[in-house]
Amino acid sequence: MPTISETKSVATPRGNPVTHFFRGRLWRRLSKRKSALLGLAVVLLMVFVAVFAPLLAPYDPAAQSWTLVRKAPSMAHWFGTDEAGRDMLSRIIWGARASLMAGLTSVAIAMAIGVPLGLAAGFLGGIIDGFISRFTDAMLACPFLILAIAFAAFLGPSLTNAMLAIGITATPLFIRLTRGQVLSIKAEEYIEAASAVGNPQWRIAVRHILPNILPQLMVQATLTIASAIIAEASMSFLGLGLQPPAPSWGSMLNSAQRFLSNAPWMALWPGMAIFMTVLSFNLLGDGLRDALDPRSR
Repeated sequence: MPTISETKSVATPRGNPVTHFFRGRLWRRLSKRKSALLGLAVVLLMVFVAVFAPLLAPYDPAAQSWTLVRKAPSMAHWFGTDEAGRDMLSRIIWGARASLMAGLTSVAIAMAIGVPLGLAAGFLGGIIDGFISRFTDAMLACPFLILAIAFAAFLGPSLTNAMLAIGITATPLFIRLTRGQVLSIKAEEYIEAASAVGNPQWRIAVRHILPNILPQLMVQATLTIASAIIAEASMSFLGLGLQPPAPSWGSMLNSAQRFLSNAPWMALWPGMAIFMTVLSFNLLGDGLRDALDPRSR
């Protein structure tokens, strides 16, 4: 039987990607992928815009002016104005808050529910695993966006309810991923050694298994944020998200559909904002997945 010192050395493998992150190896791998760096730069830019929206927006996003209705882009209004004379640039900047908040909060809800359930299913097994797995399969049988819209319609139109609906709908993704990773890792020798020296099950799950599945969860979270942003925009487009006159990229597209021929800029800028943000999160997620792959050089 291995000694306690031997067990500690085995239970903390030198190839742990979390340890590599703090040593800078993840950043060195990520820096070699130009597309991932581009995605990271755009994501950081969007976060900066969302945080400092009150300072960056040139006008009040809700201020209406009937003398400036559907004005083309100009030096005074770089992105033009909408059907109520509101500055499009200011609304795009403030809309970043709603989209990023929806993406981050929804994924946080999904991880807070899905990771513990997946950890319990994979580590404990038996009846608990069977019940959680069947529940997950039932939710995954429904399309993600359709199920999210159904939950949002049931809860009522608001940004809070939209984030809750998206978070609940994304939960099965993290349950399935966590369960699969736990089943793979709990058969490793260092897990058996940690159990042999008398560590309780909760300690093995939290201290030895969970840190080793965090890289995969990071990748899934990054990709799910992109899906959550699209889902929030779709709900706002349907009137189930952030309610007007509060700025939201999805609701701005809904308003612009009636003026595509007369004022195409009303649909161009929120559509580009959604496209660039979602693409950046996907590029970052793909870069993280490649950087965390132990088979990549």
